[in-house]
Amino acid sequence: MSPADFIHPEDAAALRQMEALPGFPQLVKKILALGIEQMQYGVNMASSIRLSEKQLPNVYRHLPPICEKLGIPEPEFYLQMDPYPNAWTMGDTRIWITITSGLLETMTDEELDAIIAHECGHILCRHVLYHTLAMWITKGLTSGGVLDKLALPIQYALLYWERKSELSADRAAAIITSPTVVAQTMARFSGGPRELTKDVDIHEWAAQADNYEAIRNDGLWNKALQLSVIAELDHPFAAVRVREILKWEQSEQYKNLINHPTPMAAQLCPSCGRPIDSTWQFCKHCGTRLI
Repeated sequence: MSPADFIHPEDAAALRQMEALPGFPQLVKKILALGIEQMQYGVNMASSIRLSEKQLPNVYRHLPPICEKLGIPEPEFYLQMDPYPNAWTMGDTRIWITITSGLLETMTDEELDAIIAHECGHILCRHVLYHTLAMWITKGLTSGGVLDKLALPIQYALLYWERKSELSADRAAAIITSPTVVAQTMARFSGGPRELTKDVDIHEWAAQADNYEAIRNDGLWNKALQLSVIAELDHPFAAVRVREILKWEQSEQYKNLINHPTPMAAQLCPSCGRPIDSTWQFCKHCGTRLI
């Protein structure tokens, strides 16, 4: 399966704008040279439980069929003991997915599949490196460095793109489960217990996103106020995500993809030889200009 088959157009557009920023490839190379991946991998290995056929196989079994259907290599899979329901994907040369114990306690098996597929969607779309960049830039990684003056606009551009990238990963989750199941996971993540959130009308919830857009677009001042709220967020509001995935369910793209999946054509970076996407201006692995 190719990212081009389902990627959200706002994700693709935000990525092009971000990669065109002056100084962006230099920042990519700088952060890659710091060894952040190795540091974070070591911390995760020491603090989480790696899942496998021998270690908590009833949880591990969710991952392999999802990877097979999406056509990606199986990442390492970890469980972190944390009551807060969450999941994330990290790494570049070595990619891993971590879920929390709170997630297992909150979600049904089908909803867990949707969340794991969402994380695998980030891998398929090759979001993971830039997500890592966004995380470390917002932690002040470039403080005192030569790119300080460039870091702030790049930080906001990364966060804007990151919010849009979640919409593409939601689509990957919908391919594996369904748009309805993806919407249901949003209700769980919003904090309500299953006994309550199972009765949420997701279509009514999605309509709230339209009301939000009306408020946001009601004049320049309201736009500025809403922008100040979301500028530093790394995920879109839940109602917006629900509306977007339910809207995509009605599209010909979704229906054709479910009925006629297409194989992924591999492309390689001419410099480092690692897989790339035809929409990239710079290689996310080594920073080489591609276009």
